[in-house]
Amino acid sequence: MRVLAVAVSALLACAGAQAQTLIPPAAIQTAVQLREQALADRTGWQVVESLTTEVGPRMAGSEADARAVAWAEEKFVQLGFDRVWTEPVTFPKWERRSESARVVGAFAQPLQITALGGSPGGQIEAEVVRFADLAALQAAPAGSLAGKIAFVDYRMLAARDGSGYGPGSAVRSKGPSEAIRKGAIGFVMRSAGTDSHRVPHTGITRFDEGLTPIPAAALSVPDADQLSRLLERGPVQLALALDCGWDGQYTSHNVIGEITGSQRPEEVVVIGGHLDSWDLGTGAVDDGAGVAITMAAGHLIGKLPTAPKRTIRVVAFANEEQGLWGGKVYAANRAGAGELERQVIAAESDFGAGRIYAFNTGSPDPAGSRAATAQIAEVLAPLGIELAADKGGPGPDISPLAAIGGAWGWLAQDGSDYFHLHHTADDTLDKIDPAALAQNVAAYTVFAWLAAQAEGDFGTTPKNP
Repeated sequence: MRVLAVAVSALLACAGAQAQTLIPPAAIQTAVQLREQALADRTGWQVVESLTTEVGPRMAGSEADARAVAWAEEKFVQLGFDRVWTEPVTFPKWERRSESARVVGAFAQPLQITALGGSPGGQIEAEVVRFADLAALQAAPAGSLAGKIAFVDYRMLAARDGSGYGPGSAVRSKGPSEAIRKGAIGFVMRSAGTDSHRVPHTGITRFDEGLTPIPAAALSVPDADQLSRLLERGPVQLALALDCGWDGQYTSHNVIGEITGSQRPEEVVVIGGHLDSWDLGTGAVDDGAGVAITMAAGHLIGKLPTAPKRTIRVVAFANEEQGLWGGKVYAANRAGAGELERQVIAAESDFGAGRIYAFNTGSPDPAGSRAATAQIAEVLAPLGIELAADKGGPGPDISPLAAIGGAWGWLAQDGSDYFHLHHTADDTLDKIDPAALAQNVAAYTVFAWLAAQAEGDFGTTPKNP
């Protein structure tokens, strides 16, 4: 605690004579009470259990997507939010119907595979060419993969902050287009995941403009190992069959619940998670947990005898998985007519349900809000959360808002095992630790309450287009 106190004092000193954002002592006392109450509360668990059991997987554009929207509207009402509403979000609809892969020839055997989101369907059989990473594929001569299947065998590394996902997801997003440029008729990759289970990881891919898309899929980690061993023995012929593809447009919704502020109701503190999931698991850690954490935080604040000064707004964002569609619509709807300035600060929970270990805030003009950030950090410290004054960033659905000048909060979750489950059939409720989930609820409750009570702002500053 002494180290934190020194950091807090330093941040207060840095604010100096500038106009400071500060949080009144009474609000801090209430935050301490909320923190302890949240640790003993089961609302977060009950919400994620309800979503994953009653709706299950809810891929954007599916029948379950519509049921998830209805579920969220009803759940907000049940939890006592005094205003519940929706924003339409329209996007292209991608469907998965069936998929399979098998090695043919002397060592014939099936492989566990899943189509990447955005892949076209198709049935192909061709020789596989292995590349150790994306750079190796990029370096291949033009036309060298004519009539063949490119296989990128990049092994993603686990990290608490999820930093290994950048290189892993780059294979998924850029690899298929690179394979096309080299003449390939198909693309497979080692899943962007850190597990050793026979469950492949899906995720969205894109094809560069002017290229004709090819079937693209991810192998489970053990199956990628198997394919590599087979290639060491000689040429491998792979048969890949995908039945999937784009099918028109679909309109889903951001679902929004509010606890209306008592003094400055037009100013909002935004927290949330994304409502959609991929179709393989039940979307428990990605991102049922985030929806549950933030719904529960709003609920606990709403139960107080006195409403917060500012409005607490919880957003269940539509279709994050296939391109931040809900987050982009939310930001676009706040970009004009003074609406952005009223977004005091925003934070998204979208990294599973591991314990939060670090906290920070950021904005285009952060100097005056550092004192309040330090005050929030003091209340979070007993939860095992440290102030990381030079780190962090907005969550995925918050990033479009941040891009136009919105202030953001960052509550860093331990993602050491997040990519064991991410975008797989293993993303199910049993992987969530109720105690860790409650710690997340406590942290988001403290953050949202104190931000709503702060005297001053957190630096939201509209950027010139």
